[in-house]
Amino acid sequence: MELVHSGKVRELYADGDDLIMVASDRVSVYDVVLPTPIPGKGRVLTQLSLWWFGQLGSVVPNHVISGTDVPAEWAGRAIRCRRLEMLPVECIARGYLAGLGLTSYRETGTISGVPLPPGLAEGSRLPEPVFTPTTKAASGHDEPLTYDEVVEVVGGPVAAELRRATLEVYRRGAELAAARGIVIADTKLEFGLLPDGTLVLADEVLTPDSSRFWLASEWQPGRPQRSLDKQFVRDWSAGLDWDRRPPGPAIPDDLVAATQARYQELYARLTGGE
Repeated sequence: MELVHSGKVRELYADGDDLIMVASDRVSVYDVVLPTPIPGKGRVLTQLSLWWFGQLGSVVPNHVISGTDVPAEWAGRAIRCRRLEMLPVECIARGYLAGLGLTSYRETGTISGVPLPPGLAEGSRLPEPVFTPTTKAASGHDEPLTYDEVVEVVGGPVAAELRRATLEVYRRGAELAAARGIVIADTKLEFGLLPDGTLVLADEVLTPDSSRFWLASEWQPGRPQRSLDKQFVRDWSAGLDWDRRPPGPAIPDDLVAATQARYQELYARLTGGE
């Protein structure tokens, strides 16, 4: 098989007409891959994505061909996928105020040009989920896009379908998670097109690398929330004397274990598995 792309966390291999997407145990923050892996992380990302793809199949088609027909050395952390024309937009749905959405709201009262009510606090639930897309930068940081800018990039019909699918995936995922005591604050999705123009959900979906997860029993607006996702590592790195450029800092053993435990806890709560 031919390696066609190596990302911060995943490698993509060509296998005939198919692609094999392999998730590693690497972790990145601020677009920098840290030197310390989180054992078992790639398996959690893959298995949770497969579970979500199964739950969300009625909302939007996905790229999965098989979660088991993969080379033995990658079993459990690889997915056989369909080839797609990937769209150059990161599709973000936000249901709660956190992260860069909170920063934008405090500065402008909007996120990606979408006005929000005054008086919201950190962690507040939004009146309705909002679509807040960004660029998909090959290097450096993604930049916010307004909906009109998405239309300019991909055209009106595709932009409308991206917004609909993103918000519907978020709403359905949030409903399923809420029934299991989990809040999904926001999520980032990627989509591609089949040759016939069908929009397809790709990459990963509703994982702790691509979404913010909080325990519903602990959620309290007006303060930072305890996360069951990568935000835990990001918060640790933000307190270091580090300029957010490579090389990244090594993760202490106790933080590795705590991060591993949070990923596993999230997986178990959502899927009922261990």
